[in-house]
Amino acid sequence: MPTAEIPDKLYYKIGEVAAIARLRTSVLRFWETEFPGLQPTKSKTGQRLYSRKDLETVLELKQLLHGEKLTIAGARKRLARRQKVATGEGSEPEPTASDELRKVIADLREELRKIRDSL
Repeated sequence: MPTAEIPDKLYYKIGEVAAIARLRTSVLRFWETEFPGLQPTKSKTGQRLYSRKDLETVLELKQLLHGEKLTIAGARKRLARRQKVATGEGSEPEPTASDELRKVIADLREELRKIRDSL
């Protein structure tokens, strides 16, 4: 979702975030329990107040879970990897299963070439 559609405010109530992200408020409350990076502050009356960063995290989670069809664990790993790269902790993202599979295939090809050349 483009950031132009996000109203320019300091804080957003849970109903506003749900409307912007087109999600139910119960989904947002569930995601708060599953994703440590999503922790809106609470007002004195207990109302959840999402920052712009929280709202952008919600939109990113929606893309990962609904758009890319990742599991919650997969989305959690992807967010953690992106945060590491953004903070400079992990300049290289961890290899994915497909990266490891490509390496195994490349190693097998090399081994087969050696066998062929020895015949």
